[in-house]
Amino acid sequence: MSQRDYYEILGVARDAGAEELKRSYRRLAHQYHPDKNPDDPGAEARFKEASEAYAVLSDPSKRAQYDRFGHAAFGNGGENPFGGDFDPFSAFGDLFSEFFGGDIFGSGGGRRRRGGGQRGADLRYDLEVDFEVAALGSEETLRIPKHQACEDCAGQGGERETCEQCGGRGQIVLQQGFFRVARTCDRCGGSGRSLRRACDTCRGAGRVESLQTLNVRIPAGVDSGVRLRLSGEGEAGHGGGRPGDLFVVVHVREHPLFERHDADLVCDVPISIAQAALGCDVEVPTLEGKEQIEIAPGTQPGDVIRMRGRGLPHLRGGTRGDVHYRVQVEVPAKLSARQRELLEEFASLSGDDVSPRRRGFLDTLRELFE
Repeated sequence: MSQRDYYEILGVARDAGAEELKRSYRRLAHQYHPDKNPDDPGAEARFKEASEAYAVLSDPSKRAQYDRFGHAAFGNGGENPFGGDFDPFSAFGDLFSEFFGGDIFGSGGGRRRRGGGQRGADLRYDLEVDFEVAALGSEETLRIPKHQACEDCAGQGGERETCEQCGGRGQIVLQQGFFRVARTCDRCGGSGRSLRRACDTCRGAGRVESLQTLNVRIPAGVDSGVRLRLSGEGEAGHGGGRPGDLFVVVHVREHPLFERHDADLVCDVPISIAQAALGCDVEVPTLEGKEQIEIAPGTQPGDVIRMRGRGLPHLRGGTRGDVHYRVQVEVPAKLSARQRELLEEFASLSGDDVSPRRRGFLDTLRELFE
């Protein structure tokens, strides 16, 4: 087929080892595979060319002949060394299985295998939990509507027999010139066994609708957006295929008092002017209840008091985060006569001028002409 140098085709040096040859061929096979390039006739030729080159260079005997005599080593005027049409799928069936993860002709890029059925779909469930659940962890009960394998026919859909259309192979092979193409048998779905008598319960589908109850453990420290994977709890497969997975996406409700910053918490603590100036003990909330913290004399608005190790657990284990209490000094909106008297006295001792002064018309004129 090809007169190009085999090493040039694979893009390797003449002293390339077996693993380098294999990696190069794998890359080219992925790039030019006909199934990936249905609208490019040239890809089929490049794919066959690379397969022919690898077939020669991966065989020590053929490679030695090629290194010594080139294409002439195989006679036939430099034709391919296989004496006729070269079928890469027959030559490298095991290799393709390694490259593509199974039968490259099955649907879903090798996800369906003969006799194995088709894998079920994955499911997503959005779970909203309280802040305390995310902080301490819990076990939640879910009710999931989904398809499960029919128990009466074990997910097979009924009585089955060898498929007459594909002879039990699970594939239909079509020959197009020198190139062979295979596709999944549409009668048996690639399982190799067609339905003889449908199950009365599932009517041949192999699956039935159900509402399943599951208990899911919510780990302490979980945050919004975390996905929990429950393997095998998704939709049942077709034709006896394995089930998909269930992904639980967690959404944590906001807390009325705490702001969350990863594993740390922030909480505002309101105190009076007198408490900030003189110091005191105030009661503050924690995840486990209420506790006392000390406000030092002269505490300023915005000061932060940290309580170590009382925040949220880290999701991957280790120590807990901290709680940061942010001081908010509240100024009274209304004062009694006695409170005003005492504050004025305090201001006088502090040298602060707080006496009210009314502005008159003459004051306004004076400012205009100054």
